[in-house]
Amino acid sequence: MAAAEAAWAPERRGEEDAAVQGARDAGAARPAVCERFDDLGADGAPARLGIMGGTFDPIHIGHLACAEQAREAFGLDAVVFVPAGSPVYKKHQRVTGARQRLEMCRMAVESNPSFDVSALEIERGGDTYTVDTLRELRTHYPDNVELFFITGADAVANIVRWRESHAMAGLARFIAVTRPGYALTEERKRALAEQSDFAIDCLEVTALAISSSDLRARVAQGRSIRYLTMGRVNDYIVAQGLYREEA
Repeated sequence: MAAAEAAWAPERRGEEDAAVQGARDAGAARPAVCERFDDLGADGAPARLGIMGGTFDPIHIGHLACAEQAREAFGLDAVVFVPAGSPVYKKHQRVTGARQRLEMCRMAVESNPSFDVSALEIERGGDTYTVDTLRELRTHYPDNVELFFITGADAVANIVRWRESHAMAGLARFIAVTRPGYALTEERKRALAEQSDFAIDCLEVTALAISSSDLRARVAQGRSIRYLTMGRVNDYIVAQGLYREEA
């Protein structure tokens, strides 16, 4: 969710902006958040919604396993993946177009009825900040829907430096996912508690040493990423010729 599309060539960005604007101009009734869970909590019953943000360039099985284990551990009714539109911390890096990352996410989650994908950040335009997304979600869903933002423990360790972090503390609970080589120490937890009102829960997930950057490098080197991401995503990457030029 925090991440950037800023390194596209100007014509590439123009194509993406035109595609997004075209969807808006079409005037078709489309969900405010996502197809499957737009009405979550509308019946007044308590519900829990997980939010999985990231660049997803590309999405891989590590992302999916993390979301599924968080769903199970915290009793989440659903998890929505929100690909970043223009992430600020990646302004000087090359990032695959928003439409293609969104499509890969949709392919990856379609077989899990508890998952869906939202184009909320991409359609909003401008730089992507987590606080804006959480505000939008909090406005859309009734108060009986509790929001859980799922992110890495390393990111949570620096959460007080995020844009309007004080506001985020009142919008959602945070699930800090540990990964190989990184865990949120008790000392860091205490420091965060002293610096803010964040409600942070830790979750140790099955170690999957997979990263999007590793997948991109593998493709650039002509190596297989089959079984490291969903089959349809792998086929899409091949068909679109993604990441080859990074060699």
